[in-house]
Amino acid sequence: LGLSAPAILDEDVERGLLLLEDLGDDLYAPLLTADPYREAELYTPAVDVLLHLQSAAPPPGLPDLSATDWARAAAFALDWYAFAATGERPEPDAFVATLGAAMKAHADGPRVLILRDYHAENLLWLPGRNGLARVGLLDFQLGQSGQPGYDLVSLLQDARRDVAPQTETTMVARFATAKGADLTVFQAHYATLGAQRALRILGVFARLCLVAGKPTYLRLIPRVWGQLQRNLGHPALADLREICDRTLPAPTLDILTRIERQCPTTPSR
Repeated sequence: LGLSAPAILDEDVERGLLLLEDLGDDLYAPLLTADPYREAELYTPAVDVLLHLQSAAPPPGLPDLSATDWARAAAFALDWYAFAATGERPEPDAFVATLGAAMKAHADGPRVLILRDYHAENLLWLPGRNGLARVGLLDFQLGQSGQPGYDLVSLLQDARRDVAPQTETTMVARFATAKGADLTVFQAHYATLGAQRALRILGVFARLCLVAGKPTYLRLIPRVWGQLQRNLGHPALADLREICDRTLPAPTLDILTRIERQCPTTPSR
């Protein structure tokens, strides 16, 4: 495809070893921290990489989840975030049914290859290369078949950095136009996938604290919560918003402190 994933230089399958090409240190995240005005410059080719990647058929044999499977994955928000915040696990059936229905209505069309963790800490800028090869790709081992907008959401609704609203709007329109999609229809697709992803991440971050003893992820929850609220503001997700309003408390300082107090500590020596 002419893209810049690290080349395999050598391998020892029996020992589980690979020697990979070093693509350097110019990750998008620190580059954008140093100069936020480069956002459009860097995100435009990153979006174009997705369009190019999705123009090819997905490799055979990749996992392909149903709409209900995606909804169940998002129920991590109930199992872990709501539980950590309130001490109770809300009953998931109505949540799964409602999100599953939204997925079927707005985000259950033809599948493409998705990389899943397509964001600024997994992309490198390689200015010595040409065209789309200037975007270096990392952390794609969990790639699977999925919805066209999923990696776009990962890029533009980043849990670790704020993307400028104008950049997000411009890139969503660029992607939809290139796909030949009606922008209004695509915005419902994008919001549905954004809500699913944000809900799952809320649960993942709470679980990382409660089970893995990693409280630093709690600092990211307010940003993810804000992304969730923006997605739930789409009219197509009104029913899901009502359920989330009833079952998921906002991550106030008191709530985050309560979750952090449940975080196990690892003895040091």
